[in-house]
Amino acid sequence: MACTAVVLCAMGLLGGTATAAYADDPKNPSADTGRAAGAAADADARRLDDVRKKIDALYRKAEQATDAYNAAKEQVEIQQKEIVKLARSIDTTQRRLATLKRQAGALASAQYRGGGLPAEAKLMLNVDPEGFLDNATLARKGQLAAKRMISQLSHLEGDLEDYSDSATERWEKLEANRKKKESARRDIKKKIDEAKKLESRLAAKEKDRLKKLEDEQAFKQQQKWLDSGVLKDISNKASALGKKAISYATAQIGKDYVWGAEGPDTFDCSGLTLRAWQAGDRTIPRTSQEQWRQLPRVALKDMRPGDLIIYFSDASHVGMYLGDGAIVHAPRPGRQVTITGAGSMPILGVVRPDGDR
Repeated sequence: MACTAVVLCAMGLLGGTATAAYADDPKNPSADTGRAAGAAADADARRLDDVRKKIDALYRKAEQATDAYNAAKEQVEIQQKEIVKLARSIDTTQRRLATLKRQAGALASAQYRGGGLPAEAKLMLNVDPEGFLDNATLARKGQLAAKRMISQLSHLEGDLEDYSDSATERWEKLEANRKKKESARRDIKKKIDEAKKLESRLAAKEKDRLKKLEDEQAFKQQQKWLDSGVLKDISNKASALGKKAISYATAQIGKDYVWGAEGPDTFDCSGLTLRAWQAGDRTIPRTSQEQWRQLPRVALKDMRPGDLIIYFSDASHVGMYLGDGAIVHAPRPGRQVTITGAGSMPILGVVRPDGDR
């Protein structure tokens, strides 16, 4: 935690004045040449900023698709387990049905061997009073056993039908989610490939300038957030579990972002927060959208280190708050897990995985 402010200061995300990338010198005697060069530089800067915006938009769409991919993947895994469970229930029920049918068959055979006469007829034909009573008791027991057997057969057949219907329904949902997952995967690849293609057209110097433009944009948004005075109201300390989660997350700094990755070598944004909070003895949802939907929410002024900040109106990005106005997060493809300003992206809200602590 002690190095957070140092890192952010070095990145220019804790305050100060942004340096202009291009500036005109009003005392330049070569007016025409200077104006022409300045116009060219402005045009070049605008072109590069347009490229930055296009790349950023593509990666944002890829991140949205990544959340859809992760959600579908999670549902596929859940449904696969449910189908296996149902299959075991069906197998057990079929075995019990087979056993009861064998018993029913044995009962029918016994009745056949006895001449096929109903128990009531045998009672009427028996002239021995003691034999009559014995037969009456046996008949009642036999009738009860037969009724129980019929009832069990009926229930088991109903259960088997229900299990089969449920398994069919689960299988249909599984196939639908597999299709969603594959569609999201194709969408992610398409967007990332488009973004990489745009970047590949840039010369090495332009790539450096592009990174600088990204940093400047993040700085401006962070500065605006800080200027609102938001940090004046945020002074809470991390919980014991939060410290564990922070320790894990910050230990991943420098590792590559890979969509759908949950570690240990690569991460996407929610994969990082998932694993970090597992290290903090908490199991949280896989995707940033589900983290936003399911975890306890806290007001921004009550935020403490270890809390998760959810970004963008669709909850498609997440980072872990470190304190001092900073987060650790996995930004996007082509970038690594890093520390940046908590206000460098539009904040949707804050959630607390250990909300009971």
